[in-house]
Amino acid sequence: MARPLLSDHLWESIRFLLPPHPAHPKGGRPLLDDRKVLTGILFVLKTGIPWEDLPQEMGCGCGMTSWRRLRAWQKAGVWQEILGFLLEVLRFLKRLDFSRFLIDSSHVRAVGAGPQTGPSPVDRRKAGSKIHLLTDAQGTPVTARLTAGNRNDTEQTLPLIDQVPPIAGRVGRPRRRPDRLQGDRGYDDEHDRQELRRRHIEPILPKRRSPHGSGLGRFRWFIERTISWLKQFRRLRIRYDRDPTNYVGFLFLAMSLICYRVAFPGLC
Repeated sequence: MARPLLSDHLWESIRFLLPPHPAHPKGGRPLLDDRKVLTGILFVLKTGIPWEDLPQEMGCGCGMTSWRRLRAWQKAGVWQEILGFLLEVLRFLKRLDFSRFLIDSSHVRAVGAGPQTGPSPVDRRKAGSKIHLLTDAQGTPVTARLTAGNRNDTEQTLPLIDQVPPIAGRVGRPRRRPDRLQGDRGYDDEHDRQELRRRHIEPILPKRRSPHGSGLGRFRWFIERTISWLKQFRRLRIRYDRDPTNYVGFLFLAMSLICYRVAFPGLC
């Protein structure tokens, strides 16, 4: 028997983070249950099918219902709240490693172009976007940003670091800063190094044209594995939405699912 897309444990863990529905004093059709809609969203995320092809026999409503709810929840910051909550759970379980954060990016083809797209330098200048990802030392996703495919990686180093939410879960003040930040030669920028040191973060960003053999690759493979995990969600492999709102929502939802698997491996 296939595993449920939305397990009881996961649903009970995040249901309180979903916003309540507004009252309709004049009546009308009742809104579809949030759990059913979220199941439909997960199905589209994992399979990559168009919204209108969402199977009606799943009981998740039509695809447009899931599309609207995904968009509304993204604008309300729900997916970011769920990710932040799961990061706090991971820190409580001592499964979030602040000894170093890893940074990397991945290109995604954008069908139909739209905002936050540009000529991809790795796909014959076809329209594309770039996912900028930040993880902990073990590859657990912490935050991400979406930009045009032709944007320089160094432009997103500091915005990613500053975008990390305060992560509680342990006694004391919530933590936002890692001890070190490690990236490849694409993040070579002296200004970024100075700003990271000012934030009390040790930069491990090799300079361009420096010799190989530093041994830093034994740490960086964690984030490369996480990018591979993200691409297993078929809706993230190609950006079909002209408006980036839904794609970013899918991205943070996928990151939340990865965090949930790390926190509760026996329940996935």
